[in-house]
Amino acid sequence: MIETERLVLRYLTPEDAEFILELLNEPDWIKYIGDRGIRTVEAAKQYIVEGPMAMYKEHGIGLYLIEIKASGKPIGLCGLLHRDFLKDVDLGFALHSNYWGEGYAYEAAKATLAYGADDLGYRRIVGFTSLDNEKSANLLRKLGMKDEGTIKYASTAEDVRLFAKELQ
Repeated sequence: MIETERLVLRYLTPEDAEFILELLNEPDWIKYIGDRGIRTVEAAKQYIVEGPMAMYKEHGIGLYLIEIKASGKPIGLCGLLHRDFLKDVDLGFALHSNYWGEGYAYEAAKATLAYGADDLGYRRIVGFTSLDNEKSANLLRKLGMKDEGTIKYASTAEDVRLFAKELQ
């Protein structure tokens, strides 16, 4: 789907369930994104089918698996998401903690924004974070997104910080 110098972003499949099980149970995923209650490989397969794969089919976008190009090792997720409560598509990303600090999240997110603009024609992409997630907020700023204040996240009514980037 999307290639960078070091990474490949591709569609998730049920065969990625073991990695997804591990990623969704990372402490920062649970703290900042939320506990999805995924505790088995079977539940992870169901999450992939009913979440990302359903969004690919319905909207043509979704979260993609980030792999290291040289090894094929999965390290995280990044993609564009359609959310009913947002008028714009949302950049989502999560990296396994073993791969923090290497620039992978920035590389994947930057390529995803370019894909959204150049290949899909989006002129504005947003991203949001929990109020206390400074790592993700810093990444969104580094990508050129501007802080637009807080909004309510639809399913939880939690306040989240909204960032946006106007694309050429």
